[in-house]
Amino acid sequence: MRTIPPCALVGGLALLLPGAAHATQGHGGIEGVYVHQLAHIFFIFSMGVLIYWLRERKLTAEAGWRYIQYAALFLILWNLDAVLVHALDEQFEWVRVTRLDLGRILILPRKDTPSLSTLYYLAKFDHLLCVPALVFLYMGLKRLLRVTPQIEGKKAS
Repeated sequence: MRTIPPCALVGGLALLLPGAAHATQGHGGIEGVYVHQLAHIFFIFSMGVLIYWLRERKLTAEAGWRYIQYAALFLILWNLDAVLVHALDEQFEWVRVTRLDLGRILILPRKDTPSLSTLYYLAKFDHLLCVPALVFLYMGLKRLLRVTPQIEGKKAS
C-alpha cells in the first residue's frame, strides 16, 4: 500500500481551500494609470511594427510566422480593450464597480448611461482576446521549432 507524501497532502488541501488570489494590481493614484496606459499603447505600437515587418519580409508565407502575426493582431485587440477598461474605471472613473457578494457585482455608470455599464461589462471579457493570442503564439513557435531542425540539417549536408 502506498502512502501519500505530506507535501502532496498539503498541496491537495490548498487546492480545496483557496483564498483570495489578488490577481489584479492597483495603480496607486492617477500617475500609475497614465504609465500603465502608455505601456498598453507602446505594446500596441510594437505589435503593429511586428506585423508590418512580418508582412514586409513575406515571412507570413510560412504557417509559423502567420500564426505569430495572428497572435500580434489579437494582442493589439486585447490592449485596445484594456485601454478602454482602464479609461472607464480608473482614468476617467465613468463607472464604479461594487462587489455585492461572491458571484455578483454592481456596475454603476457615473452618468445615467446604462449602455456604458454594458460596454464595460463586455470589455471585461478580455480573456476572449488574450487567450487566442497566446494559443496562436504557441502554435506559431511550435511550428517554427518543428521547421528549424530541417533547415539546419540541410545546411550541414
